Amino acid sequence: MRQRAKASTGVPIMSSFPTPVFIPGLVCTADLFAAQCADLDHPVAPVVADTLAGNGLADMAEVALSRVKGPVVPIGLSMGGYVALEMARQAPGRIAGMALLNTAYGTDTPERRQQRLATIEMAKSDRFRGVTRHLLKSFLSPAAMEDEALVARVIAMAESVGRENFIRQQQAILNRRDQADALRGLSVPALVLCGSLDTLTPPAISHEMAALAPQADLVILDGVGHLSTMEAPDAVTAHLNGFLVGLGA
Repeated sequence: MRQRAKASTGVPIMSSFPTPVFIPGLVCTADLFAAQCADLDHPVAPVVADTLAGNGLADMAEVALSRVKGPVVPIGLSMGGYVALEMARQAPGRIAGMALLNTAYGTDTPERRQQRLATIEMAKSDRFRGVTRHLLKSFLSPAAMEDEALVARVIAMAESVGRENFIRQQQAILNRRDQADALRGLSVPALVLCGSLDTLTPPAISHEMAALAPQADLVILDGVGHLSTMEAPDAVTAHLNGFLVGLGA
């Protein structure tokens, strides 16, 4: 059994082992990966990326890469997955593996773009807490919506991120590039994971991503929504641990 280490928030570190870099999604903080950071079975402490830095996904990827030296394993959920693929585009030689959780690789459809623009306008005109509650049903499965503690954690994350950062993150997502080529160009193993009840990034997209990446394993968690790391923390952690062990092998 490898020694577990707590997530790092300090200065850049260097190790002969790849460093797991957790990348939160839209209006999410490090709490999105609290269970995984606590129980990750890996010799190197994971790092949680700063998704409040810069004005675009490329800036977020650059900041994430600057946090560590040497090989990295980006682990991104939703918007974090977009950042992970951007990290692979910027520094392909440093990517030892990649986990793409509840995410996508293409640009928004016209309908999805209009929905995103509408949430930006809501954030500008309404209380930010109201926007968060509007998004909750797309973040969580029906069963998870009944978990008051989990709902409170999601709301707390969004309130911590705040209105201005929410708007900047949405604008960054709107301006993202299609990363199909980045997926095709991955020369390392990838874990593609999604919840069967994810309505924001449906399982069909994960199937497409796994087909594009040359060395991808696909996992669909039954009855789980968009925030899989919080809804099914043990299952996600187990799959990540297995994936990291496989990289070592």
